[in-house]
Amino acid sequence: MKALVLENIHPTAVEVLRSRGYEVDVHSGALPESELIESLHGVQLLGIRSNTTVSKRVLEAAPDLEAIGCFCIGTNQVDLVAAAERGVGVFNAPHSNTRSVVELVIGEIIALARRLPEKTQRMHDGVWDKSARGSHEVRGRTLGIVGYGNIGTQLSNVAEAIGMRVVFYDKADRPAHGNARRMASLAELLEIADVVSLHVDGRPGNAGLFGPDEFAAMKPRALFINASRGMVVDYDSLRSHVVSGHIAGAAVDVFPVEPKAQGEEFESVLRGLDNVILTPHVGGSTQEAQEEIGWFVAEKLAGFALQGSTALSVNLPQVLPPSLTPGHRLGFLHHNVPGVLANLNVVFAEAGDNVIGQHLSTRDHLGYVITDASEPLSAEAIEDLRRSEHCVWVRAW
Repeated sequence: MKALVLENIHPTAVEVLRSRGYEVDVHSGALPESELIESLHGVQLLGIRSNTTVSKRVLEAAPDLEAIGCFCIGTNQVDLVAAAERGVGVFNAPHSNTRSVVELVIGEIIALARRLPEKTQRMHDGVWDKSARGSHEVRGRTLGIVGYGNIGTQLSNVAEAIGMRVVFYDKADRPAHGNARRMASLAELLEIADVVSLHVDGRPGNAGLFGPDEFAAMKPRALFINASRGMVVDYDSLRSHVVSGHIAGAAVDVFPVEPKAQGEEFESVLRGLDNVILTPHVGGSTQEAQEEIGWFVAEKLAGFALQGSTALSVNLPQVLPPSLTPGHRLGFLHHNVPGVLANLNVVFAEAGDNVIGQHLSTRDHLGYVITDASEPLSAEAIEDLRRSEHCVWVRAW
């Protein structure tokens, strides 16, 4: 059994996979499409971060691939539809780096409010500029959170703990934490927020969410933070509003185009601006978060490959079976049409095999059923299932 792990994923992931019997090939950087295809021959599990793109072409060229682990929050670097069609499970870490991102944002809010980027640069330049001009406390200021999911809600709690007022806007119906107030619209939030922080996901509908109109609607001298996705923001417009003084400062951790490897030149219209913090997509890059992500995603990959669990898969029907005990397990991923489960149980009945437990879930055009039985099905019965018109794959453990 082979696994390929790219992009400096934490060694904990490698340890988990090796402990489960996998031979793990480790690469420090991302691979371009042609090299990735070549490297996936005979590989069942692939571990990536945000700089590796798994396209339909890659998936079609990797018949042995069973699952992809995105050791990060986002999964838009993977063609999820094509992966589902081939029965390749995709897993991510939606919660593991939440605290790290929140702490970075809190630090940036304080640093921008005190104009620390300018002050530290001037000290490095040998200029002593001791002044309170433009420097403010964050206590009593209003933080506007756009996107009130896992990160947004924890940011809300920590911001309140340091004395900030919190308002939020989210298209989903999410309950407010603490004393936070829901805003009926983004425009309503922008009108009153002293700091605007974006925490939306990477779905296509969020592209260009924040542009000239939104920056113009922000309070004069407000602060802006984006630690979500680079494609969400029009950075040319942000530059214009920072240069004009309408926006007093900004912190950006994500960009529409990011270097693929360490040391490559970073280009952005935001370079060289006063009171603008630029970080290289490190919101979740703490040792604690990376270790947690490494363990979490590797466990999900191993659970899927060795026991059939699709719990927290982002593209397959989710089934969380009990731990595999003495006995035999059959996993059957199939097209979601009537009669498949009944026909499967006929196969077990005709084999005289006693079903101990069965777990079924459907998602879009796919269904997935795990059956635990007292005896293994014969190779002939499994092959008959594999040849059925509705089968995506069948696996026995």
